[in-house]
Amino acid sequence: MSTNENPELALKKKQHFEILDGLRGIAALAVVVFHFMEWIFTDPSQNFIGHGFLAVDFFFCLSGFVIGYAYDDRIAKMGIRNFFISRIIRLHPLVIAGSVLGLLAFLFDPFGGQLELYSTGKIILTFICSLFLIPLPVIADRGFNLFSFNAPAWSLFWEYIANIVYAFVLFRIGRTLLFAGTILSAFAICYVAYFSGNLLGGWSGPTFWDGCARISYSFLAGLLIYRSNWIIKNKLGFIGLAVLLVLAFIMPFSKWNWITEPFVVLFYFPLLISLGAGAVLKPSLKKVCLFSGNISYPLYMTHYAVLWMFGNYITNHKPNTTQLTFIVAISVVLLVGFAYLVMIVYDIPVRKYLTEKRKKQL
Repeated sequence: MSTNENPELALKKKQHFEILDGLRGIAALAVVVFHFMEWIFTDPSQNFIGHGFLAVDFFFCLSGFVIGYAYDDRIAKMGIRNFFISRIIRLHPLVIAGSVLGLLAFLFDPFGGQLELYSTGKIILTFICSLFLIPLPVIADRGFNLFSFNAPAWSLFWEYIANIVYAFVLFRIGRTLLFAGTILSAFAICYVAYFSGNLLGGWSGPTFWDGCARISYSFLAGLLIYRSNWIIKNKLGFIGLAVLLVLAFIMPFSKWNWITEPFVVLFYFPLLISLGAGAVLKPSLKKVCLFSGNISYPLYMTHYAVLWMFGNYITNHKPNTTQLTFIVAISVVLLVGFAYLVMIVYDIPVRKYLTEKRKKQL
């Protein structure tokens, strides 16, 4: 088994699905807006983007497609160890950044918090667990999230698990077994939706295994789409597909969520991935898609530190609707700008440094 291949160089030679990158950015933005609205509307039915959390399932499905596309024909040659190193270099710098930002927000929140309730030892332990993606839902002031200092990291935990399963099992099996696994995990999605009433779980201790069901189906479905070449040629373009994606996030929140949400996850998102891979991108929108895709992960992994401060602010100061509209709009724009800054100043240089260091060791 050769370990002389440069995975980053090999990947650059492949076709790039710019529209899928652009859609990932739209999904990340939807998550950010959803998290703001989640604080404002205690009744989810009033939230105009009440299904924004389903963007995570879209991420999972897209991840399965991209991992299959990027590594199915290379992982045997590059080796499992190199595969894991590639994924850690790609994912973990921002896991660390999100943890640090979350810790700072916890320690220096200008709008409240109950820091005095927690010992220094518990804070340090929680931070270390966050750095290494070890679930530890012990901070009440953070809603007992699996990762108290960076709530969205729960999905990265499952992303890592999916990558491990891919490396040891999924890349070795054929389409028949992959299809069977996808069908079984579809039943798990329906089970979770029926008994929970929705697919919002995965971020907390009691809903831990809901996250497993969500990653299992969507990752397998994305991988199956790639291996089956279920790519639908179309002329919807980035704008058309972006509109279709947003529709999933703004559909009404109702008592029928246990039906509508699985439908979106099981059928609608895989369809959008197939359409996105086969759509034609207008040259004028290429830079938009590139920017959208590039900032999607930094935005997703850095935004929630601000959300805790926002939650404490509205709880203690009770701003009116006009003030909230202004604050959220400005905050979203600033968070996108901050994500771009983190990407340029931190994420790209760190990944470049680690990649170069790795090359020297080959």
